[in-house]
Amino acid sequence: MQSTVIAPSILSANFAKLGEEVDNVLAAGADWVHFDVMDNHYVPNLTIGPLVCEALRKHGVTAPIDVHLMVEPVDRIVPDFAKAGASIITFHPEASAHVHRTVQLIKSHGCQAGLVLNPGTPVEVLDWVLDDLDVVLLMSVNPGFGGQSFIPSTLAKLRRVREMIDRSGRAIRLEVDGGVKADNIAEIAAAGADSFVAGSAIFGAADYAQVIGQMKAAVAAVR
Repeated sequence: MQSTVIAPSILSANFAKLGEEVDNVLAAGADWVHFDVMDNHYVPNLTIGPLVCEALRKHGVTAPIDVHLMVEPVDRIVPDFAKAGASIITFHPEASAHVHRTVQLIKSHGCQAGLVLNPGTPVEVLDWVLDDLDVVLLMSVNPGFGGQSFIPSTLAKLRRVREMIDRSGRAIRLEVDGGVKADNIAEIAAAGADSFVAGSAIFGAADYAQVIGQMKAAVAAVR
């Protein structure tokens, strides 16, 4: 299994001082910057676009930027985020007419590609594209808003996808997003996740380093 990644979601950051917030969370031990893109169409919320990603790169952020596209259609915006500095681009199969083509589009622009499964999306959607993926992201809440509670059935789904990844023999990251906190991250890791998105649990804490340290220690205890 791959190294542990903690990816704070900037959706929960203070946007009035976003560059400083990202600097601080990376200095506190975060590994990736998770970037939630919502279009008020695929999901009922509107957030940020490529210009914000580009601004973070110009600000000096060198850590991987993990762009989660909750937009439909998805192909039009992929090149813009690649140009803006995205490292990883993940998308929902429901938002693409041709999932394999979208994966190849992402890779053709020099980014790692991932598929995102909503709580109600069956794992079988991975059957014919898993070998082309770098990341599988399981939503443990319904996408659209931060601060939601972890859906317990995600644990069984994580175990199934972990088995699929292990059988593939490929170094595919298994990421989870939604309701991840210091007090439940151990059981999420035990179910097979190696990459963890957390928003309010980190940005809502007084001490970013303390909560990230607690998360990494909890994961290490079960891996």
